[in-house]
Amino acid sequence: MIEPTSTTRRFELTLRKPWLGWFPRPTVVVNGVGQPAQWGTRNWKVPGDDTATVNIFLFNRWWKYGEVNFSVEPGALAPLVYSAPWLPFLPGRVRPVR
Repeated sequence: MIEPTSTTRRFELTLRKPWLGWFPRPTVVVNGVGQPAQWGTRNWKVPGDDTATVNIFLFNRWWKYGEVNFSVEPGALAPLVYSAPWLPFLPGRVRPVR
């Protein structure tokens, strides 16, 4: 949990699903705390002085898939895009917005 007296920062993350088919909502875990998420663009609040660890995956009642882990360093301003995989045994992908 982020203390109210600590400095915070935000980073932009777009969650993109493949254009064809049904996909469950993504799960985003920031520094070990699950966050409500939906497909689309959102700003995520993280501690301002520390590196934030982010884990994203999809869960469809039986297994989780499309998992990707990355860190957001202090001072990193580039927006990121998570792309869900087409098939449930493939990993997801995170890349900076061009």
